[in-house]
Amino acid sequence: MRPDHFDLVARFYDSVFHFLGPERLMSLLQPRPSERILDIGGGTGRVSQTFGDDYVVVVCDPSWGMLREARQKQMIACCGLAERLPFADGAFDRIVMVDTFHHLHDQHAAAKETLRVLRPGGCLVVEEPDIRRWSVKWIALGERLLLMRSRFHSIADLARVFEEAGARIAAIEEGRDLNVRLAVERVEVAINGGKQG
Repeated sequence: MRPDHFDLVARFYDSVFHFLGPERLMSLLQPRPSERILDIGGGTGRVSQTFGDDYVVVVCDPSWGMLREARQKQMIACCGLAERLPFADGAFDRIVMVDTFHHLHDQHAAAKETLRVLRPGGCLVVEEPDIRRWSVKWIALGERLLLMRSRFHSIADLARVFEEAGARIAAIEEGRDLNVRLAVERVEVAINGGKQG
């Protein structure tokens, strides 16, 4: 779905697409108070608003309509693409991507870019619909018919994309509901005997 599609549905998005709660996401993310969390493709802030006030949360999305809704919830919102994030290297301690990755145009570039803005040792959690489920297969077909160009991955393929980008797989969670969750860490790379993020 392009940003203009999301602009059209922004006003009623939260009432149609409910977020079930942050418990599983937060148990994988394990944020500490005052840490900086980036919500990529966070749209209206429906996920980020459930995190509470202990963290500095930034919602980044390409749709101005969705971000307008996030700002009405008093969220910090920034317009940007996952493939070209407008942040410095290592700017965030934790990153979440919920129901976002299958919408991205260049998923490999987005994986690399996401790791770039994550601090060394930081954690990224990706939550995606489980394409093995028949209900998700129907959703994928519907999105294709609507010309949304979505590309869903199995959890193994999703993990491979992030491994190829240089991440270390920290956890894979599947089978509990209609979603799969992948937690990855940005590792420090040794250069000339030293360590660099």
